[in-house]
Amino acid sequence: MANDKKQIFAWCLYDWANSAFALTVMAGFFPVFFKTFWSAGVEPTISTARLGFGNAVAGLIVAVLSPLMGAVADAGRAKKKFLVFFMIVGVSSSGILFFIGQGQWIAALVIFAIASVAYNSGNLFYDSLLVDICEKDSMDMVSARGYGIGYLGCGVLFLFNVMMVSYPEAFGLNSVADAVRISFLTAALWWLVFSQPIILFVKEKIYSETTGFLPILRGSLQNLRQTTRKILDNPTLLLFLISYWLYIDGLNTFVLMSVDFGMAIGITTKSLMIALICVQFVAFPSSLLFGYFSRKVGAFVMILVGLGIYILVSGVGSIILKTELHFIILAALSGLAQGGIQALSRSYYAKMIPASESAEYFGFYNVMSRFAVIIGPAVVGIVAYVTHKAGVESTLASRIGMSSVSVLFLAGALLLIWAEMRKKWVAGVN
Repeated sequence: MANDKKQIFAWCLYDWANSAFALTVMAGFFPVFFKTFWSAGVEPTISTARLGFGNAVAGLIVAVLSPLMGAVADAGRAKKKFLVFFMIVGVSSSGILFFIGQGQWIAALVIFAIASVAYNSGNLFYDSLLVDICEKDSMDMVSARGYGIGYLGCGVLFLFNVMMVSYPEAFGLNSVADAVRISFLTAALWWLVFSQPIILFVKEKIYSETTGFLPILRGSLQNLRQTTRKILDNPTLLLFLISYWLYIDGLNTFVLMSVDFGMAIGITTKSLMIALICVQFVAFPSSLLFGYFSRKVGAFVMILVGLGIYILVSGVGSIILKTELHFIILAALSGLAQGGIQALSRSYYAKMIPASESAEYFGFYNVMSRFAVIIGPAVVGIVAYVTHKAGVESTLASRIGMSSVSVLFLAGALLLIWAEMRKKWVAGVN
């Protein structure tokens, strides 16, 4: 039943569940722990390159497989089955990180990449279930609620883990390293426990169902070709996907590179953790506010507001910030826009696609996100490297590299305006 409150709440709780991995592992402790524990004893640029390579490979795998996985899921009524499979893989991989010893950077990077692939692949099917649980007029608010609950949940667990890492002896632990490794276990357990409601209560709608592996595979490949053709023949949808690719590139780069950027300009680990916590607890209410105001002025306008905030934070803030307090304030400002952009982009897209092919279409949506992960950090690294080689001081070069992300937000905003204008023109013609 569409707009069923129990299904909507259960769906939102999955964001609460897996966002713990995204913050505690991907954005929070893994980048720092990789440098200081698993890849210790090498130059920071080498460990950064290793981590960047791992993120790029994981992103490429998801980008290549997403459209086919989405097509198979739609053909076989398997969105929830795929979601559960990737949840189990992600939970297991996150837990395995606890057992990897010091200096074993290859093992750590491989397991992290597997967990990252599972997390991002699972999100494809999670996003595609949005069309099964609510009507179009509720999608903006439901999507925003999911992101808001996700930010709150991962913020609560991350705050606990930061306290454990800061005061390991108070938790009966011998070292900071032990506390960080246990934090990977807490993220895995959190993900597993709070995934149960979506498994038990969310009903996947049956639009059509094919049985048998070969018929499903044949039908999936045929549907994939048809969907690709439909997207290419729909300029409005194609414009939005390109726009989304550009601005989510910038957003993902901020999430993945903020800790590394902070370390490069001399921000302490303590301030980095405080900044990450600020992002979560600001993003929780702001996601809900973005959803509320989208009912008044539309998702398009609110996405543009979020992009405007990010243009200022990245283009200006990255250059002028001087103190650790400035870094925390900029993190809070990014949190103000982050959840709203993500939530409303998802619902904006969901309202443009046929519900019966949602996983397939979200496969292409996921491709945009994954290729953004590949290209965004590379742009920051290349700009920083080239400017440093040109004689610019190292810290300033890092600032210029991060500020280059503002170009992606600006280009994405301009294409989004174009897509919206074209959508209204087509609606007027028809």
